[in-house]
Amino acid sequence: MADTENEEDVPGYTLAEAIAEAQRCLKCPKPMCRTGCPIENDIPAFNRALSSGNIGEAYAIISERSNLPAICGRVCPHESQCEGHCIMNRAKKSPIRIGQIERFVADFESEYQLNKIKKRLPNQVAAGKVAIVGSGPAGLSAAFEFARANFDVNVYEKDDEPGGVLIYGIPEFRLPKDVVHRYIHRLTDMGVKFTTNTYIGKDITIDEIFDEGYDAVFIGSGAIAPKGLGLPGEDLNGMVDALKLLHDVRDFNKGKLSRDAIEIKEGDEVVVIGAGNVAMDACRTSVRMGAKHTYVCYRRTIEFMKAAKAEYDEAVKDGVIFKWEHVPVSFEGKGGKVTGFRTKTPDGEIVMPVNKIIIAIGSEPDTVTTTGSSDIQLEDGYIVTDAGAEAKYYGMTGKKGVFAAGDIVHRPKTVVMAMREGKKVALSMIEYIKSSKPAPETT
Repeated sequence: MADTENEEDVPGYTLAEAIAEAQRCLKCPKPMCRTGCPIENDIPAFNRALSSGNIGEAYAIISERSNLPAICGRVCPHESQCEGHCIMNRAKKSPIRIGQIERFVADFESEYQLNKIKKRLPNQVAAGKVAIVGSGPAGLSAAFEFARANFDVNVYEKDDEPGGVLIYGIPEFRLPKDVVHRYIHRLTDMGVKFTTNTYIGKDITIDEIFDEGYDAVFIGSGAIAPKGLGLPGEDLNGMVDALKLLHDVRDFNKGKLSRDAIEIKEGDEVVVIGAGNVAMDACRTSVRMGAKHTYVCYRRTIEFMKAAKAEYDEAVKDGVIFKWEHVPVSFEGKGGKVTGFRTKTPDGEIVMPVNKIIIAIGSEPDTVTTTGSSDIQLEDGYIVTDAGAEAKYYGMTGKKGVFAAGDIVHRPKTVVMAMREGKKVALSMIEYIKSSKPAPETT
């Protein structure tokens, strides 16, 4: 069995490599790379700073719009965003490796602590008190904004470790957990409190959070509930949810679960259904857990694959076998266990002899979070925002003082989009809290 916690499969730049790459930037007057970036980061400006050796300035420019640059530099789909829009593509040249540059700058800043952390003084009065539900990219991004604005912040996380999907949904070989931990530690140093093993909606309700004196609540609990295909045989033993697999492997790597608890065993024949980034993470994890063969079956052709090409390429390197135009029909079984995957191909129906089937076709929101809060409107399970009387405050739900952002609102997208929305909604919440507090008395 391969090591499940191996080093990153894409090495980072050295200082010389990062500067040389930044110097390739043409500093376009109309930079298309910014157009392709969901947060419109000033890419030419930070390239210019880095190319002259000013890493601190480069980091400051990146941080104006990004709260998680070391993470986004690793997991963003750069080929379809900033790098995909780079003008170099038109000249049929290699685009500037913007993600690698961002990653280098953020890692360098962390290692040499170029950015002084602003801590609230012990006698300094807080501007307000905010609760955050979920510690994924939206929640962490919001926490940064509140901490910078001098708020008391408590982040509730249902698992025993903060980080959400960044910890439990993205494998170590793509996002080392030390990278996530350093953001958690930075927030802790800024005064943010993390309350783990607390499932909002089960252990405590949103109404009870308000009873503890919070001015507002931010919900960023994501979309983590598995989707099914609704096909015959889906209840067989051997059907595996991709996100649960990734979560369990993380717990195994931490020593919390035994090897026997992981559903993919050494020597298994595995099919992964789906072709998004979660499917790529799941199939590559399957290989690392010792599967004999791992197949990815997708109902359409490769051109419609949702995964980043870079992730597909890495999966191919790992030995994953891709089957295109394979439409799921049913799951075959014997004695209650999976024995095959029936699929419709361009040449007719076949049954692939496998004993494990990983479903990676997307996820849905976990509506437990909103239990007991009838004023929070849902649509297909997703939280509705900007629809009530307080719609002037971006991200507010139908319940006054409760805001939401990320995949729980905008449907599963990307880390950078969740981070962007977390930041935007947090700034809206700060405005809301300040406007609802009485003005200080004057003498």
